[in-house]
Amino acid sequence: MFRKSRWKIVAAILSVLVLLLFGTFGVIYLASYVEMTNENRHLLEKYVDNYSLQEKTDMKMPEMMDRPNGASFHPPKLELSTFYSVAISKNSQILKVDTADISTLDEDALAELAQQIIDRGKNSGIESNLIYRVADKGDYVLVAFLDNTVMLENAGTLINYTLIFGGIALVLLFFLAQLLAGRIIAPLEESYKRQKQFISDAGHELKTPVAVVNANVELLSREIGENQWLSNIQYENERMSGLILQLLDLARTENVVPPMEMIDLSRLVYGKTLPFETVAYESGLCLNSDISENIYIYGNSVQIKQLTSILLDNAIRHSSNGKNVTLTLKEEKNNAILSVVNDGEEIPPEQRQYLFERFYLTDTARTGEDNHYGLGLAIAKAITNAHKGTINVRCYEGKVEFLVKLPLQNRNRKN
Repeated sequence: MFRKSRWKIVAAILSVLVLLLFGTFGVIYLASYVEMTNENRHLLEKYVDNYSLQEKTDMKMPEMMDRPNGASFHPPKLELSTFYSVAISKNSQILKVDTADISTLDEDALAELAQQIIDRGKNSGIESNLIYRVADKGDYVLVAFLDNTVMLENAGTLINYTLIFGGIALVLLFFLAQLLAGRIIAPLEESYKRQKQFISDAGHELKTPVAVVNANVELLSREIGENQWLSNIQYENERMSGLILQLLDLARTENVVPPMEMIDLSRLVYGKTLPFETVAYESGLCLNSDISENIYIYGNSVQIKQLTSILLDNAIRHSSNGKNVTLTLKEEKNNAILSVVNDGEEIPPEQRQYLFERFYLTDTARTGEDNHYGLGLAIAKAITNAHKGTINVRCYEGKVEFLVKLPLQNRNRKN
């Protein structure tokens, strides 16, 4: 129980930290990408505005700001950026292609790309690693490109480093989350252990006085005969004895690891079902069973018998508006499925989650007068957990079903 809670806390802490970490990285990356893209578009627009179909030495560069002494200077980003351009006349004749003296860039391919962009009718966009801008310069159309490779490489490097350091951070955060979860769970786990130990100790301590009271009542009964007060004492003492035995059973199931062996579940369930046929008959019910043969599990035979008894007793006591109780045992995938179904009123969903808690009774008017104190299903759940199984309750069409799943034993080992 606490192990699952610890992992849930670890998952919750990690989820929050991962969202914060990668959310921050994502915002930083997105903001950087948008800023660099906008800057490159701005530089490309400046290049287009100042482009002239003359020699490159005659091209004017914009004056972006003034020095204190009145002299102007060109923006370094514009001078250091790599631009390509294709000038095309109105009749689709290539007037000039500028590849910035990069030998790996083919002029014909650049001119063909520029013509394709003009044919699309878009004035700006991104093609491969190139940001482009189309401008009408009067006598010709200019398609200018800005090489975006450096920015994309920088962005890729940023993503790689983010993933690397993010992965390292996740490992560190995982151990940090485990440490925090352990500190959160430790007081609860300690309290739960003390509670279970208290129940066990109290049960053992109460056995002696209950036995003494019972012996004294019997002696007094022999001396003075039938007496109303003695009968009341004996009745309450028997109830107390039953409660103590159930508490000890629960404490033993939860605190002690039972000896496990390969057992024939089919035979055990069948053997435990036979006595309850009489019990069901006395209650006006018919107990039907459908038990598949040769189902083996790794478990404790005493606890499995107790589990079967609890489910059958619970079904018979809570049957209403019907005549049948049905027990089914079968294989399903890698599990043995033990199902006990009775006719009864639907258990409200808000109560189902508490059915397997200690001392929980769906009928609050009952106070253990039938020697049942709300511990049976808690014991059933503890036995199921000890066998690495699950137990659940379902309600449908006027029926209540308790469903137990236990892992099957490897057939090759059953002999």
